[in-house]
Amino acid sequence: MTDFIASRIPYRSTAAFSKTVLDYIDQDNAIKPFFAYPVSIAGIQKAVEDRKAFPYDRKALVNELQKQYAGIQQHDKVRKNIELLLAENTFTITTAHQNNIFTGPLYFIYKIIHAIKLADQLKPVLPDYNFVPVFYIGSEDADLDELNHIWLGGEKLVWETKQTGAVGRMKIGKELLKLVDRMEGQLSVLPNGNEIISMFSESYTEGTSIQDATFTFVNNLFAEYGLVVLLPDNAVLKKQMLPIFKDDLLHQAASGIVEKTASKLEEAGYKVQANPREINLFYLKDDIRERIEMVNDTYFVHNTSFKFSETEMLEELQNHPEHFSPNVILRGLYQEMILPNVAFIGGGGETAYWLQLKELFDHYKVPFPVLILRNSFLLAEKKWLEKIKKTGFKTEDFFSDEQDLMNRLVLNESENNVKLNGSLSEIENLYETFRKQAVRIDATLEKHVESLRSKTITRLHELEKKMLRAEKRKFSDRQQQIHAIKEHLFPGQGLQERKDNFSYYYAKWGKGFIKKLYDNSLTFEQEFVLLEEK
Repeated sequence: MTDFIASRIPYRSTAAFSKTVLDYIDQDNAIKPFFAYPVSIAGIQKAVEDRKAFPYDRKALVNELQKQYAGIQQHDKVRKNIELLLAENTFTITTAHQNNIFTGPLYFIYKIIHAIKLADQLKPVLPDYNFVPVFYIGSEDADLDELNHIWLGGEKLVWETKQTGAVGRMKIGKELLKLVDRMEGQLSVLPNGNEIISMFSESYTEGTSIQDATFTFVNNLFAEYGLVVLLPDNAVLKKQMLPIFKDDLLHQAASGIVEKTASKLEEAGYKVQANPREINLFYLKDDIRERIEMVNDTYFVHNTSFKFSETEMLEELQNHPEHFSPNVILRGLYQEMILPNVAFIGGGGETAYWLQLKELFDHYKVPFPVLILRNSFLLAEKKWLEKIKKTGFKTEDFFSDEQDLMNRLVLNESENNVKLNGSLSEIENLYETFRKQAVRIDATLEKHVESLRSKTITRLHELEKKMLRAEKRKFSDRQQQIHAIKEHLFPGQGLQERKDNFSYYYAKWGKGFIKKLYDNSLTFEQEFVLLEEK
């Protein structure tokens, strides 16, 4: 396994994160009303104390986890962690994600590793407690277009299916298995390609549901770290949400509370991430996951023929809680109701919408977790580092816009001076002389001189830009090099972690790649990590 040189970059220096996220990292005063605890050991300690006072059915969780793991071989660390959840001094560190096929973008892996690393590091610091890392699979998500593809080697591999409803319930067929064959064509030539393809083939088998395939694959990848994987599409676990689900159906309290918080966020200068509906539940049955709406005291399931009176709807909820699926507004409450959780690790978008939920948690008297922005990495392979070196830039420079890089290159290396800075200062001084002279003759001429100055300076700035563009053309080869590097490190002008699938890097570096990510994963530090291959 190769080694890496790790360095850190402040999130503000990446120009890739929202004001909401950046202010949250800085724990800015304007955003403090929207979260409960600081991102620190002290924050975890306070969250633990508040969690202790919350009534919670540990036995139900452990029983359901043992059922979910019954069909697969359990690692000793996973078995021990599940058993530990029965103890009153055990708490979870949770991250969550939808079940993208083959794990989707890289950050799927990064957030899991962050949860594992934090749980590991908390035990020595807080020895009176146990901390179990949990991956909560968002298997009820129905946005197939978001979950049905991966990017590998610059190619988008898409699973074409006519199935509908919750993606986690969809079945794997020949069309999905064809993608494994295509991946094998790309990955098998790499040192560990056959290993990762074998792992996919063992997990993604014909007739298996997407959520079960994701469960098996994530367990195979992280069982040795003690990660507990949870499938929340579960009738027993959803029974714990009956009072909140019932309240949402009858009184729509969540909608008003979250809208009020959203207004406060907007007043504080932040963008709202999620918008509540009057009823924040979907009806989930077979291949249907559609929102529930109420019209004239009758409940309708959108895009279906299902309709219920109030009595019928409450009977359905009581008898079949598994038929009710929380949307983004209630999902976090469900997670925190079924887990003894003290910290949630999420991406920028997740962090932003959780900030809308604190008052909702307060309303239902459910402890709010410590919110931690997940780790971010930029992976720079040796062959690309060699290309970067030839440009005269450093890897972190490529967080800048491509045109900015070219401007800097031309200004640094051009034999011709393409800036008019000195000349512009002389012209500014000259016009100041003109202004004084004109004012002595007639004060009304001052505006005329100022207009002439402004037009002249504008035209000279335009000339400067044309000179820079003309000089850039002499650096066309370098521009192509910079473009290629930029496109590789930041595909589609976005972060690598939001597009590339991890399978290529595993195929190249093997299981040791996961260990290197773990070793270099931060916990509370909240900085962007750059990993450069030695």
